[in-house]
Parts: sequence; structure tokens; C-alpha cells
Amino acid sequence: MPVSNENRITCDVAVIGGGPAGMAAALEAWKNGARTVVIERNFELGGILNQCIHNGFGLECYGADLSGPEFAQCQRDEVAESGILVIRNAYVTRLNPDKTMTAICEEGILSIDAKSVILAMGCREKTRDAILLPGARTAGIYTAGQAQYYVNIANCIPGRRFVILGSGDIGLIMARRLTLEGLEVLGVYEIMPEPGGLRRNIKNCLEDFGIPLHLSTTVTRVIGKNRVEAVMVGKVDGDFRVIPGSETEIACDSLVLAVGLIPENELTFGAGAQLDEKSGGPVVNERFETTIPGIFACGNVLHVYDTVDHVVMDAVRVGRFSARYAAGEGAVM
Repeated sequence: MPVSNENRITCDVAVIGGGPAGMAAALEAWKNGARTVVIERNFELGGILNQCIHNGFGLECYGADLSGPEFAQCQRDEVAESGILVIRNAYVTRLNPDKTMTAICEEGILSIDAKSVILAMGCREKTRDAILLPGARTAGIYTAGQAQYYVNIANCIPGRRFVILGSGDIGLIMARRLTLEGLEVLGVYEIMPEPGGLRRNIKNCLEDFGIPLHLSTTVTRVIGKNRVEAVMVGKVDGDFRVIPGSETEIACDSLVLAVGLIPENELTFGAGAQLDEKSGGPVVNERFETTIPGIFACGNVLHVYDTVDHVVMDAVRVGRFSARYAAGEGAVM
């Protein structure tokens, strides 16, 4: 077990983030003999999986077709049976190049000294500000993850008539989820000439429910005062410029944005690790090690994965590399 002295913890491997990547990496590090700590900012491990009640998870990792919460519970059970120290409801505010860090938790300020660190903070969704969407600043505009939380966790109906911008997998899944709740999804609009989600989700979430997909089309403006009343949509050319005369007004009360993800790399940047300009994640070598020796990265904080099974497979390797580094083996593969 990690050594704890009042508000200071000493360990071999510290994992920042307790989603599927963080849990998989922590378990592998622990199996390789490392005293391991997981710092999770939420009250429960599992990350975004806890609100993904649809199935399709675990086919490769567990040989079963699981929902997100079921997949997360499988990992939580493994963590509970291990010697991993889990610190919940704790937020890491600073990570230093020497692999010390400061976190805020229920007991106050916590200092953690690690020989190796695994970054597994995940990613966040792009908002309307990130895509410079003009129009009224009104109620009824959600990211896909927000809409998913309201429906699946908070048991709330966020609207009645929806337009979805972006054909990433979570947008497609929410088109189906909203439809199953008896709500109307008027269409999914994608600025690119090809859909962004997996083919199976195009079929299962749109085609099977008769939800139209409009390619090379985007939302150009939000209309409304207190709440969304309509959006303007328009076709775009090869340079993603709106084609004059192509705009149409769509009456709706809600706009769901599924327009991409941004890796949560403020800690990475603050520690001095180099970030990749294209992915937004840290630059890593073949061992998933950042430009700071002993600090590794896995999961969506590195780059956005298509499936959680692939996240876990890579995270297992990261856990092994991190444990070996903490044991003094350095660059051993």
C-alpha cells in the first residue's frame, strides 16, 4: 500500500483520473508490484461510462456486450479487490516535473509524491464558443454529454424538438436515446462530407429510426430569446463556406452539439510537457511517456479513441511501463 502521513502520500505510481483508462492503467501497475494511487475528481470511479447506458462495451476486454455502467462496474470490482488506494472527490491542482503534485480533497490540501505519474484525465466536449456559433445566448443549447447526463442520470427531459450538430458517435447515440424517450429529433447535421461516427452507429441510431443525416451542412445561427426557437442551417462548399441561398430555418427548442472533444491537458501543460498541436494531447514516445521522464499518458487525454476496449488495451501497456519506470527499469519495454 502507498505510505500515508497525515496530508502527504508517497507511492510508486500515481494515476490522475479514475475512468476506464485510469483504472486499467492502475490495475496493471499494481499487478506489476507498484504501490499505486488513483486520484478521481468525482465521487465514483468510471468516468463518462457511468452515464452511457447503451450497450456495445466490453466485447474485446470481457467477451460480453455490456452497457457503460456494467463495464465500469467490472473495473471497479477489480480495483476494490486490489491494493490500490483510491482518493475520490479530489482534484489535482498542480503537477510538477519531479512528479510531486497537490490535490484538494474533503480533508483539505493533499500532497502526493510519486516515482511515476500516469495522466488519465480524459477529455471535454467543445462548446458553441469553441466553434464560434453565432446567435442568441439562450437556453436550450447542450453538448451531447450534457444532454446524455440529463436524460440518463438526472431523469430530466431537456427539450422536445431537437437539432443535433455533429455526427460523432455520442451525437448519434443521443439521437437514438432522445427518440426512444418519445422526443423528436429533426435531423443530424454534419459539416464534413462524411459522417464522423462508426458505421454501426449510423445504422443503429439513425437509419433504424428514420432520423435524417445531412452531410456538408452546418448550423449557421441560433434564433431565440429566452430559449431556442429555431436554428438556421446551410450547405457548405469544399472550403466549408456556407453556400449563398442554401440556408433554411428549422423550428426547434433544443440544439445538441456533438462537435468534437478536447483532451484535458491543463495539468500536462502546467508540468511543462510538450503538447501535440494536432491532437491537443501530449507528445509521447513508444512507451506512452511524455517529454517529461516518468510521466505517462493514456486514454482520451492522449487522443480520442473510437472504443473503450481500445482505451483499456493501451492503458494496460501504460500501467506496465509506468510500474517498470518506478522500479528503476527506465526504458525497458
